[in-house]
Amino acid sequence: MPPIGPPPPEKMMFQLSLRRRGISDQTVLRAMDEVPRDVFVEPEQRAEAWRDTALPIACGQTISQPFVVAYMTEQLQLRPDHRVLEIGTGSGYQAAILARLSRSVLTLERFKTLADRARARLEALHCDNVEVRIGDGFAVPADAGLFDRIIVTAAMQDVPEALLARLDLDGVLIAPVGPHDATQTLVRIRKTKTAIERKELVAVRFVPALPGLAREL
Repeated sequence: MPPIGPPPPEKMMFQLSLRRRGISDQTVLRAMDEVPRDVFVEPEQRAEAWRDTALPIACGQTISQPFVVAYMTEQLQLRPDHRVLEIGTGSGYQAAILARLSRSVLTLERFKTLADRARARLEALHCDNVEVRIGDGFAVPADAGLFDRIIVTAAMQDVPEALLARLDLDGVLIAPVGPHDATQTLVRIRKTKTAIERKELVAVRFVPALPGLAREL
């Protein structure tokens, strides 16, 4: 699947919008520039792919707006040696960004349709350090081990202890936390030797994170 590039003015506005809204990490901006967002949206949405807005994808889910993707990625403070867990693969766009900034990414998706499509897109873009699994984000597989960074791309009413247990020492977790039917707060959690440090960041709106595998495949 060859990347479908936007007209130069749209690409320039895309980057300018991120910078104007406060994204300053050059590695994150470079990754956002390199990943073709139009490959990850539905064909009928490609004309809108470079706008700073969420867009619908299959299974009633969404691809997050670019600013939110960039902001969450920047807050992770990724290093090239980091191992990352993503809960909620969706289109695969966030995983493609993470792949350019970390050693490896395991991404879990409860919808088989989304997982299969994301895997195909990521393979076509040679994101060889990403593994897409069909799985329950509330019950991470036992063989997954620990992670330096965890990113949740669907709203949780609270971060479960089982997920925090997957965070390595000095690890960081980013998740939208709050009610499913209202605005959530993006929360940044760091695990230290003595405590779980929690910081509230910005208001966001995500589709709900639900336990188990989806009936709709």
